[in-house]
Amino acid sequence: MTPYRFASADSLLADLDGFRVEIDEAVERADIVLDRPPFNIVSMRQREQFSAAFAALDRDPRVRVIVLRAEGENFSSGGKITGFMEMTPEHVSELAVNIAAPERCRKPVIAQVRGYCFGVGFELSLACDFRIASDTAQFALPEMRIGMIPGSGGSARLLHMIGIARTKDMVMRAKRIPGRQAADWGFVTECVADTELEGAVTALVNELRGFSPLAQRTIKGVLNSGNNVPVNGAIEIEGQAYGRLRGSEDFKEGVESFTEKRKPVFTGV
Repeated sequence: MTPYRFASADSLLADLDGFRVEIDEAVERADIVLDRPPFNIVSMRQREQFSAAFAALDRDPRVRVIVLRAEGENFSSGGKITGFMEMTPEHVSELAVNIAAPERCRKPVIAQVRGYCFGVGFELSLACDFRIASDTAQFALPEMRIGMIPGSGGSARLLHMIGIARTKDMVMRAKRIPGRQAADWGFVTECVADTELEGAVTALVNELRGFSPLAQRTIKGVLNSGNNVPVNGAIEIEGQAYGRLRGSEDFKEGVESFTEKRKPVFTGV
């Protein structure tokens, strides 16, 4: 992969703090790589830059899939604790907006996790579409240990994913959940041996690239929106999106390729 150079208009991204971005055009893949080992602690500025980086990659036509990963043995042990005391209450109450960037991104986002995945690192991974974990992974929202609660969407997303009983057990006790258990509980897509982690992520990237970009963007939006409304509302959202896709070139190509028994060639329109 080669280092990604953002357009000059992205002034916030002129000097990346604690992470780098790489792009491999041959496989339409971009990697956002946490790069402050060994614990990849996340700074306040870094949170803002994450949001800008995901938005820029979302606009880039060369990129189909984004992977969020880290250097070293740990994904992230969390945020820079002293940074919270340097910010106003109004500022920290809005931290979830930046960490929701993977969720806002229309393209598929995969979190590749090994080792510690705590605090804001865990919250960032929860905003991704897929979490592929190594069996060395440990997940936690440990804020209770310093007299605080999660503030970037972590407890709210977990509540939807694993229910109130498990969320309380995990968050109110600052409990660490290993990768295998996380997969059993359902907030990790797949847990694999540590030596197989990169291969599992690469396989998922290649699988996702085979689908229609338009249908992919649409279903991500449908699911994200449907997760926040009653089932009748979610069905309505799904139906409206289904109707819009009916006239797409990708759907036409999908039907023709199915009839002709060949692999479809999707263009995203």
